Amino acid sequence: MNVKILLGILIWLYGLSVLKRARLSAFSFIVGSAGLFFILTAISRPYWVWFFTHAVIHGVALFSDVSGWCHIMFKMGLVYITNSGNPVVMSIDYECSGIIETCAFVSLVAFYPAYHRREKVFYGVFGLLFIYLINVLRLIVVIVIVHFGGGQSFFMAHSVIGRLLFYVLVIILYYNVFTYSQLARGLYQRFIDWRDRIL
Repeated sequence: MNVKILLGILIWLYGLSVLKRARLSAFSFIVGSAGLFFILTAISRPYWVWFFTHAVIHGVALFSDVSGWCHIMFKMGLVYITNSGNPVVMSIDYECSGIIETCAFVSLVAFYPAYHRREKVFYGVFGLLFIYLINVLRLIVVIVIVHFGGGQSFFMAHSVIGRLLFYVLVIILYYNVFTYSQLARGLYQRFIDWRDRIL
């Protein structure tokens, strides 16, 4: 691990301990979640990025097997989208992996003061899976638009429609976890009720 990252972690932990002792919960939440986000993104390269990228590629590969509208090059992280005009090669990289959004969400959940530990774990895992699935959905939408609209539609599909879809769904996730669930103990309580009925 990089010495700068290690030093940053130590300073962050010390700052958190000072804020907790001073009982400044709002500042503790801000410093905790912001610090954890920077730490997670700093240590995500190269292994977590590789893992997230390949997980997304394998999710898109399932759609490719069914539709035949694209071909996946797993080792290079490329998606070759076929169409009647000019085929497009889309690279699944750091930006497309969804790791930034996942790190931000997990960091916020980890320090959200209204949840207990089990709720934080539940919402962290749920958010990770949800962000992964909507990221795969976003890329599938891009593939469908480019397959039928041609290569000239790639920018609109990837940079506008795909991102808009992705971020609208992320906002819905944030609303359900940080607002609605606080008002109604929504998703976690339903999960507990469902688990109790089964067991």
